[in-house]
Amino acid sequence: MTGHAIRVILADDHTLFRDGLAALIETDPAFTVVAQCPDGTSAIEVITRDVPDIAVVDIEMPGPGAHAVVTAIRAAAPTVSIVVLSMHQDAELLRSLLDAGASAFLSKTVARDQLIAGLHSVQRSPDNVLLSTSRDSISHALDSETPGPPNLLSPRELEVLHLLAEARSNWQIGRELGITESTVKRHLTNIYAKLGAVSRVDCVRKATAFGIPGV
Repeated sequence: MTGHAIRVILADDHTLFRDGLAALIETDPAFTVVAQCPDGTSAIEVITRDVPDIAVVDIEMPGPGAHAVVTAIRAAAPTVSIVVLSMHQDAELLRSLLDAGASAFLSKTVARDQLIAGLHSVQRSPDNVLLSTSRDSISHALDSETPGPPNLLSPRELEVLHLLAEARSNWQIGRELGITESTVKRHLTNIYAKLGAVSRVDCVRKATAFGIPGV
């Protein structure tokens, strides 16, 4: 525990399900549900404005699709752990949401204890990905065609990436390399584009997946 409750925002278009989920989550005193959203548009607005610790997002809501919702939240509020709930076991959907930056993909059929444990897991280890789906879905997602290697990073971009992987701030990276923060931001923009990343965490994840040494 960090001395304060872990703040959770729920997004689902079924009011009864949201209320029940909120009550279930708050049976663990570590968590407090601070807001509920009925659609993708309000989910993006509320989550990026209030920046909770965890966002629990249903895969099917009115408004932008799940991929768009996860992408928007990850870009605007990269510290939020995004837990996607779904009744589907689609491998392409799973891969798409993980690529967009989802922290966990959980079936709506999970038991209470599994859900609570999952929320604790993404809070405790935000760089890890938690999956609760069928073995076939995971296998198909891993076996599906992977993108080719990214455009070659420059030596300076590799230096920035290595320091980013050490969780250095832009200021710390700039000081280490003797460049300004604005230059660091420009390098990060280029790195994100080359790796197809949407956040610092996603950038390190993609670099690791591409096998870039030193990350």
